[in-house]
Amino acid sequence: MRHNKAINHLGRQAGHRKALLSNMASSLIMNKRITTTVAKAKALKSYVEPLITKSKEDTTHSRRVVFSYLKDKNAVAELFRTVAPKVADRPGGYTRVLHVGFRQGDAAEMALIELVDFNEAALASAPKAAKKTTRRSRAKKAEAPVEAPAAAPAEEAKAE
Repeated sequence: MRHNKAINHLGRQAGHRKALLSNMASSLIMNKRITTTVAKAKALKSYVEPLITKSKEDTTHSRRVVFSYLKDKNAVAELFRTVAPKVADRPGGYTRVLHVGFRQGDAAEMALIELVDFNEAALASAPKAAKKTTRRSRAKKAEAPVEAPAAAPAEEAKAE
């Protein structure tokens, strides 16, 4: 039975797995999106999100802690300079995993993992969408008096 065995070992020993996740996290931070297998993307999500949370507080200690995971000073600088200010108001959920199909050679299920606040296409289309509100009886009562004064000037313009 697999009780309390939540970590996906990805078919690798501990040192190889740590190196793999460290390199993938650095690539994700530098490029903002990468394509990999679904299993690796899910493992990377749980690896990189705590690092992004730590980067919100820019102290020497948090930089050293993040560096101990990433082992790449350019990625640490990018994380603290550009990524952290953009996600400062977001309470978690910094990455998005999108399934993109199957790999040609071995039919492995592939996924695109990206930083949510750096997807320009999704950010550009989001404000255009109308915000849906729930219908409530108070909203109907509040809307009725607003429409009546707007209709009155139109009737006066017709009368002239």
